[in-house]
This record gives sequence, C-alpha cells and structure tokens, in this order.
Amino acid sequence: MYSTLVVLHILAAVSWIGGMIFLSLVLAPLVRGRKAAPEFMALFRSAALGFRPVVWMAIAVLLTTGPMLLAHRGINVANPGSWSGIVTVKLTLVALLLFLTLLHDLVFGPQVSRVSAIPESQRTPSEQVAFRTARWLPRFSLLIALAVMVAAAMLARS
Repeated sequence: MYSTLVVLHILAAVSWIGGMIFLSLVLAPLVRGRKAAPEFMALFRSAALGFRPVVWMAIAVLLTTGPMLLAHRGINVANPGSWSGIVTVKLTLVALLLFLTLLHDLVFGPQVSRVSAIPESQRTPSEQVAFRTARWLPRFSLLIALAVMVAAAMLARS
C-alpha cells in the first residue's frame, strides 16, 4: 500500500510539474517567437486548457496521497505544532502553489482569454496588468513547484 501511494504521489507531481515546464519553457517561447500569430495563440490556449484537467486531477491525487504518506511517517497533518521544519516548508509551499493555481485558473486565465481578443493599443491599464501578470504567474508557480520538489527530496531523505 505504501509503495502504491508513493508511486501515485510522484506520478501526480511529475505530471503537473512536467506540464508546467513544457508550457512555460517550450510552448510559450514558441508562441512569442512567432509574434503571437493567431494560430499559435490558439494552439497555446488549447494546450493550456487541455492541461487544466490534468492539473486538477494531479492536485486531487496529491492532496489525497500526501496526508496518507505523512501519516505513515507518524506526522499528523492536522497538528502543525508537531511538524518538522522541512514538513512546514513543504506544506507552506504547497499551499502557496495551490493558491497561485487557483488565482491563475479562476482570475487571470479568464481575463487573458477576454483581453487577448483586444488589440494591445486598445487595452485599459488594468487589462494590460492582467495580461502581464498572467505571463509571469505560471513561471513563478513553476519555481514554487520546483521548490516543493526540493523540499520533498529533503523530506524523503530525513
């Protein structure tokens, strides 16, 4: 049972982070390199929307298996006072990553879909801020996800 939980947890993390790496470091630069031609923007949007269910399935698996794996180590998720430093760091980063993912999917993603149809010269200042934020937020989330991986590796070694 424990080995199955570990495999599911790692597979979910790899799926989420691997997709983030692909979208941020491969597909987004390709789209920008093409001067945001409409067909490339449509490709990026389709890929990102297709990745969204994978992300939320991975989150569900991670939020299910994570507490079970901690319980196997004798760590109670409901009792933060008993957490070691590395568990505190990892779970804080996970909470931040979940918040950023919700912010991206529920706030900035829909705004960008709407704003991208407006020529740049006609966007309001708030629309320009939303568009710029939507570009750096996934990259920042990727850095947080990589920090979660480092914390996970440190936790596994402790």
